[in-house]
Amino acid sequence: MKYDRAAAARTKVPGTLTAVPSPPRPAGRARKVVRTAADLAINGAPALFDEATHVGRPNIGNAERFLARAREILDSRWLSNNGPMVVEFEKRVMAKLGVKHCVAMCNGTIALEIATRALELRGEVIVPSYTFVATAHALQWQEITPIFADIDPVTQNLDPDAVRRMITPRTTGIVGVHLWGRGAPCAELREVASVNNLKLMFDASHGFGCSLGGTPLGNFGDCEVFSFHATKFFNTFEGGAVVTNDDRLAEKMRLMRNFGFHGYDHVIYPGTNGKMTEIAAAMGLTNLEELDDFVAINKANYDAYRAEIGPLRGLAMLEFDEKERNNYQYIVLEVSPEFPLARDKVVEALHAENVLARKYFWPGCHNMEPYRSYYPHAGLVLPNTKRVAERVVVLPTGTAMQVDDIRAIASVLRVLALCRTA
Repeated sequence: MKYDRAAAARTKVPGTLTAVPSPPRPAGRARKVVRTAADLAINGAPALFDEATHVGRPNIGNAERFLARAREILDSRWLSNNGPMVVEFEKRVMAKLGVKHCVAMCNGTIALEIATRALELRGEVIVPSYTFVATAHALQWQEITPIFADIDPVTQNLDPDAVRRMITPRTTGIVGVHLWGRGAPCAELREVASVNNLKLMFDASHGFGCSLGGTPLGNFGDCEVFSFHATKFFNTFEGGAVVTNDDRLAEKMRLMRNFGFHGYDHVIYPGTNGKMTEIAAAMGLTNLEELDDFVAINKANYDAYRAEIGPLRGLAMLEFDEKERNNYQYIVLEVSPEFPLARDKVVEALHAENVLARKYFWPGCHNMEPYRSYYPHAGLVLPNTKRVAERVVVLPTGTAMQVDDIRAIASVLRVLALCRTA
């Protein structure tokens, strides 16, 4: 009988944190349990995994449904330029998020750039430094100065008080980030934006399928931008979208993603090529059909990690509000000073085991070029960003992981918790 992991993930056994049985270990999966320091690969033992285990290995839906859609695309010879797959994809996303408009794009970065131009941002725009650098780059490419504001050390999202302190006469907007899929303080940021006559948009790259106060992410600010990159739990191979409830803004973005064309041979707006291809939309439609299964597996992995890591002093696992809808696509640890080893030593030990844990989003955008040269003293107003960036490590999850793999990774962390050196 075929092992149905998603169905198992949705099955709850009373008295247990997770009810996901582990199928027989396929070749290349975790091959040892670490019990002592001598078992660590960094000390010369064989690695935990034969192959690299990544934080974000792509989730792939039903291959036959995707291939049927691909054949339909080839038969139609409609490969791009707002074809029927893209139109259907946009409708499905709108229905999923409860928004009026979805403008599908070729990737999340172009979506950020087009949203920025459509909002007519200029001068300075306030963003968190603790985010993927594309958030800042999208502004810089439009010759807008990203101004970095600090984060709340608990939520790791943009701190509205810090935003207030960074506003100048040149400020025209705020870009919040729903980090790890947990909603930014949207109401507070909306108040700051309204009082100061600023535009407000959100980078929702982590937040597809998540909610804030019961409202799906995508419904906040003037618009929100999603990434559907291959490493996201929901992917279209490569892609993105801007969603909004503003009719005029949506129309501008549709023009801008297609060179400003309004009908044949009639350009009415400066634009670029930001269109999503039909094959990307086909992947998106296929993966939308599997979305609940992807979330169920992520949730089971999250519960397994929490059960294994929770007792370890000095490791704090970022938790999700169970009253909200979450996609659980990131397993985030903070390595505190109480842990015997510094965060970088933990990452080094995990990499030796072929567990490619990541130091997201270290060292912060303000420490990357060109921003490091522009603002050499930015760190003075970003103490929480510095502290969080130096402590966070992100672990592998998703459909490529089995619960036995998670237990094996946790066994490494348990031994590291007893080591002064590794």
